[in-house]
Amino acid sequence: MIDDAHHADAGPDKLRRTPDPDALAPSETHPIGPIAEPETSPWNLPNALTAFRIVLVPIFAWMLLSHPEQPWWRVCTAVIFSVAILTDTLDGYLARKHNIITRFGKLADPIADKALTGMAFIGLSIIDELPWWVTITILVREWGITIMRFVVLRYGVMAAGRGGKVKTVTQAIAVILYLLPLPGPAHVVAMIVMAVAWLITMATGLDYIREAFRLRRRARAQ
Repeated sequence: MIDDAHHADAGPDKLRRTPDPDALAPSETHPIGPIAEPETSPWNLPNALTAFRIVLVPIFAWMLLSHPEQPWWRVCTAVIFSVAILTDTLDGYLARKHNIITRFGKLADPIADKALTGMAFIGLSIIDELPWWVTITILVREWGITIMRFVVLRYGVMAAGRGGKVKTVTQAIAVILYLLPLPGPAHVVAMIVMAVAWLITMATGLDYIREAFRLRRRARAQ
């Protein structure tokens, strides 16, 4: 009777003192720590448009360099470039509207843009319709600012301003005018638009450089 009573009294105490293995094990339905949000799938329309723009770059280059003297080919080349530019506008709009942000998009979208415009300027210089100094200065500005924005990430993010958007639109219009087989007087208009695009490109590049130094000074001051 004493032993039975002793065990009866000790049982509940022992159960209270002994940890429950199930309580210590992570629960499948209640995981420990914050729950990571699933990354957006890269299979979406904005990324498809970006990939399509990348595919258009070599097609555009071949059309421009293989038949530079044939008017209908130049018109078709201008159409291909215009379609590629429109995909850039459309994929950005869709990504913002539906809040679609992926690693592929962040990496591939600027590469597609720089490859398309870079090929346009280089191609126009190869066929002797645009001075090489214009192409070289624009490409140095474009890639230099892109590299600089990555370098200054330790100090802060340089957001794209309105000047950058105006620069992109002006460059696109200038390239399209150069691609079209325009007569002499109309080609003067293309040259003027290209000159304006060059000035805006250089001015916005200087603005980005000043912003980079400003971010650096602010970060060091803090």
